[in-house]
Amino acid sequence: MPHTAAADGTAIGFDVAGSGEPLGLLAGQANSRHWWDPVRADFAAVHRTVAPDTVGTGESDEPADGRYAVDRFAADVVAVLDELGIARAHVYGTSMGGRVAQRLALDHPDRVGALVIGCTSPGGAGALLADPEVVRPLALSKRQAREALLGLMFTPEYVRRHTGPYHVLGDPGMSLAARRGHKRASDAHDAWDELAGITAPTLVLHGSDDLFTPWTTRNAWPRASRGRNW
Repeated sequence: MPHTAAADGTAIGFDVAGSGEPLGLLAGQANSRHWWDPVRADFAAVHRTVAPDTVGTGESDEPADGRYAVDRFAADVVAVLDELGIARAHVYGTSMGGRVAQRLALDHPDRVGALVIGCTSPGGAGALLADPEVVRPLALSKRQAREALLGLMFTPEYVRRHTGPYHVLGDPGMSLAARRGHKRASDAHDAWDELAGITAPTLVLHGSDDLFTPWTTRNAWPRASRGRNW
């Protein structure tokens, strides 16, 4: 599997599939590039898809400097694009990957073509938090946390019809330190006051039944539509 080096020397693993205009795929919190496995072939049929492992997941090392932060994750994506000689890529980020995608579009606007962000949040004053009863089971035993995540990520019917593997429940190879680092990075994300500075044409995707990242008419994204690209 190919690797590149982040600014601090950390090895960043990634893979490439398909051909066409490049598309970066950014996974959710505490998940590797395998987050995209169920739908990767659909994208790879029309795009050269590039899926990095965020530091601490998959084939990427834990950060050499110990720093987990969304801006760092975005800079690591740029290092992967540089390694591949890709000057500009479309970017699709979901959950924490959507936070990273926002930071990438803000900090490195020349590297982003079209931007798609799903089931994510801008953070800051406009963010809506999940109900404490929704997230409480995630701090319990591994079995209880897994059952809670299954309920948050899939409908009961889907779980009955599919026995797995489920690629969105976290990277089982992650260390506890890496998991905590991902959570801190995701929680600290705040692009609320900067949203209008995103110049890439942007599509926001969200589910009305999403309890983990709540959606209401007070959510950030409708208000962000005041920007010309939203």
